[in-house]
Amino acid sequence: MADKTETKPEEKKEDKPVPKDNLVETKHTVKIGGKVIKYTVTTGTMVLKEEVNDKEKDTEIEKARAQIFFVAYTMDGVRDKSKRPVTFSFNGGPGSSSVWLHLGLLGPRRVVLTDEGEMPKPPFKITDNQFSVLDETDLVFIDPMSTGYSRPVEGEKSREWHTFTKDIASVGDFIRLYTTRYHRWLSPKFLAGESYGTTRAAGLSGYLQDRHGLLLNGLMLISAVLDFTTIDFNLNNDLPYILFVPAYAATAWYHGKLKFKASLQNVLKEAREFAWGEYASALLKGAALMPEERASIVEKLSRYTGISQEFIERSNLRILDQHYFKELLRERGKTVGRLDSRYTGMDRIGVTATPEYDPLFAQVNGPYTAAFNDYVRTELKFETDTPYEILSDKVWMQWSYSYFQNQYVNVAETLRGAMTFNKYLKVFVANGYYDLGTPYSATEYTFDHLGLDESLRKNISMGYYEAGHMMYVHMPSLKTLKKDLTKFIKDAS
Repeated sequence: MADKTETKPEEKKEDKPVPKDNLVETKHTVKIGGKVIKYTVTTGTMVLKEEVNDKEKDTEIEKARAQIFFVAYTMDGVRDKSKRPVTFSFNGGPGSSSVWLHLGLLGPRRVVLTDEGEMPKPPFKITDNQFSVLDETDLVFIDPMSTGYSRPVEGEKSREWHTFTKDIASVGDFIRLYTTRYHRWLSPKFLAGESYGTTRAAGLSGYLQDRHGLLLNGLMLISAVLDFTTIDFNLNNDLPYILFVPAYAATAWYHGKLKFKASLQNVLKEAREFAWGEYASALLKGAALMPEERASIVEKLSRYTGISQEFIERSNLRILDQHYFKELLRERGKTVGRLDSRYTGMDRIGVTATPEYDPLFAQVNGPYTAAFNDYVRTELKFETDTPYEILSDKVWMQWSYSYFQNQYVNVAETLRGAMTFNKYLKVFVANGYYDLGTPYSATEYTFDHLGLDESLRKNISMGYYEAGHMMYVHMPSLKTLKKDLTKFIKDAS
């Protein structure tokens, strides 16, 4: 009997959709410094391609790899773009979106907090930011891979981008692409980064210059960390124990834990002299430190940090940052914040060695998340069901620093090289006195050891604010920071 089974024609596989840019433009106005600014916002994802080798054709082809989300603000009515600066901005983490600098400091819209930076009662609000720098520079806020709405294209794995080197390359390549497409090669160009974003900015100063021939006018570094030796507490590294003392002193002063009366500036001056002098010398001596010297160090370290002599003695003269957060206000049942030590938290029990959460993050996470998710849809008209990754633990838990294997992460030398190659490159650093994540004294140490030629030292300037890591959540600091950034942009353009 013949087989009557029909043979079906081979089903044709559907081609994968070609990734395309997804951009939306909207028009807005804002009043800054009494002047009405009309501006255009471009919101969406841009496809980032890489040259790869096609083995079959033995040739280089461009392949779509990622879709990078950004929000760009450009002032309307500018006839000569070569006279209008453009600033590329991002936050840190690694794993943070750009929302903090976007809706907290630089952009024309701002999340509403109290004047001291505390969370108001929900629901939350967004308002015009009269302290935005849009009157001085166009702004491009970039979300690195796996943050915000940035994702790899279909078939690519995001983990590849979760490394120091790939992060620098992808953000740098996006900046090159944006600069080209929007005709900004002759514009004064700036980078603005916060926290790990300052690490990225310093790395980009070399990458953009060496890879793309793109020279910058300036870097705006908010709560900087360029040399991780200054903040990594390890058994073989005494440097952080020394460099954190002035910020500990500021924290103790703020919470009334010092047993002497003095102004904040006098406390900081005394604490710095002690830390960089007697204390540094004592730690250098190690077991060779004489008993009477040790007793003096214990007494003075307690005087400036507000931590008991007994605890300092048991800690072998070294106060770990995580222990400080918990120990300073232990008898009050409170912890102090890492990002801003003015804020206090409440743990379930008071006998643990480290705190459960960061008090500042508890104040800002909800308001910023709600504000952005509403703003991007209602005002910027960008629609997607993809979740906006404000701060992704998927990124930082996978992050690789393999480029710095067997050494501390350090991009200070990259910045020195960029500033030496480009003698016009200027750097502004914003420091919060109550920042226990990237303390101002650690930043000063880094720049004092940059190895920069004396003739270029004038290209570095610093600002100091009575707030923490995100000093702009504190209204008086935001006002001062706006003035400092305006002056810097004008001087460096």
